[in-house]
Amino acid sequence: MILYFSGTGNSRYIAEKIGEILADEVVSINGKIKSNDTSAITATKRLVFVVPTYAWRIPEIVKEWILNTSFDGESCAWFVMSCGGEIGGAAKQNEKLCIEKGFTYMGTAQIVMPENYIAMFSAPEREEAIKITEKAEPSILSAAKKLEQNECFSAVRSNLLGKVMSTVVNPFFYKLFVKAKPFTASGKCVGCGKCETVCPLNNVTIIDGKPIWNENCTHCMACISYCPTEAIEYGKKTAGKPRYRFEL
Repeated sequence: MILYFSGTGNSRYIAEKIGEILADEVVSINGKIKSNDTSAITATKRLVFVVPTYAWRIPEIVKEWILNTSFDGESCAWFVMSCGGEIGGAAKQNEKLCIEKGFTYMGTAQIVMPENYIAMFSAPEREEAIKITEKAEPSILSAAKKLEQNECFSAVRSNLLGKVMSTVVNPFFYKLFVKAKPFTASGKCVGCGKCETVCPLNNVTIIDGKPIWNENCTHCMACISYCPTEAIEYGKKTAGKPRYRFEL
């Protein structure tokens, strides 16, 4: 079974690609989290988590969901992490999570995909995003081959800085930067409700035809990236930046 969490589509694409190659069931963690579903998961072939990299770790909400969900059947767990640059020391954190859950840790694969965290960085234009995705294909296929053969992923290199980012910096990042208050919707908003629909934490509510953000945000960038009129901004940090969501 392949379980994925995705804000703007990178990890969903990887999960569906691997699922197609392996003929495995592909399940959205977004939907599970959105509906507060922690019912038991039964994996018959393999247990694969495909997730984005948030501050050099898997998203905290995904970690919490894994810890709160029961898993039956296959206990060998692989992690496939999409990222805009690198995953730092995330692999070690994944190993610790596996120990806590009683999984057999089978390694972490790093897949570099187009940057989507426009609250801090710039996303590529469409043509550049396509090139980055094409460059990622061999890594996706390599991960699928390892999974098909039930082999451990090769260790991801991580220097001292990467380890510090994944241990010391990550908690401070969430505390200082992951806030919903700067999100606003301009007069271009048509009240379609797309932002409310795609938010995995039910943090966006449409009131009087306009979105209102509460405080339970993970900065997945789904609301701002899927807005059809580009009405949503994150303070001044996203002004003029291209929106990114996966599409070929």
